[in-house]
Amino acid sequence: MQYVQTLSPAGLGRMKPGVALFTGKAEKAPRAPGRSPGRPTREQIAARNQELMDKALDLFLQNGFEATTIDAISGAIGMSRRTIYARYGDKTTLFKAALQQAIDEWIVPVAQLHAAEREDLQETLLSIARLWVNKLRTPSGMRLLRIANTEIFRMPEIAAYLWDRMAEPTSGYLADLFRRRLRPGQDVPDAEDAAGAFLLMVVLGSVQSTAWESVSHADFDRHIIYRTRLFLTGARDGALAGL
Repeated sequence: MQYVQTLSPAGLGRMKPGVALFTGKAEKAPRAPGRSPGRPTREQIAARNQELMDKALDLFLQNGFEATTIDAISGAIGMSRRTIYARYGDKTTLFKAALQQAIDEWIVPVAQLHAAEREDLQETLLSIARLWVNKLRTPSGMRLLRIANTEIFRMPEIAAYLWDRMAEPTSGYLADLFRRRLRPGQDVPDAEDAAGAFLLMVVLGSVQSTAWESVSHADFDRHIIYRTRLFLTGARDGALAGL
């Protein structure tokens, strides 16, 4: 239950927008025009930096943050320690930069959630749940889950960034969706509560199944359908709206 608790809207609270794990090092004065012979191009530098972050994240996952050293990263990628320190300053900054990139690659943009809307609300919610859960079922998604579970309490800014990039936009979209379509012709004062319940019950509940259970694709999808129907049965009733 650790992951559900760490990423749940109720557990995190509302964070201020614009949270970032990696903000970069101070900019240096621009170099003179031209490039010295033998110096790598910008494209080569970018590709090499991407390789550095990918390998660093792999090692952080495999060995944990504390046990992963700059020396180990340097040896694994064939890049000098001096270059790594020049780019990121220290191990923590490199870790946050790599993790931020992994999160940004994993999130489902709100525009994609809007595009998933169907005439039938249940089908809309199933599409949204599948978008998120299928993201997690990728190798990068599973890697992100494991790292977040391990480091989120030691570095609370990870929780803030996850909320800012994942939970808050999705929760906001769902609340708007429920106001429009959960109980046609009625006010939905509990729209935000319903959004949080859907994330916990359907999305994050399915995430836990992905992380800890070995189930077939058919059984896994059946679980998503069951949770969505169960959620809608209670949410459409509205009996809890006044609590």
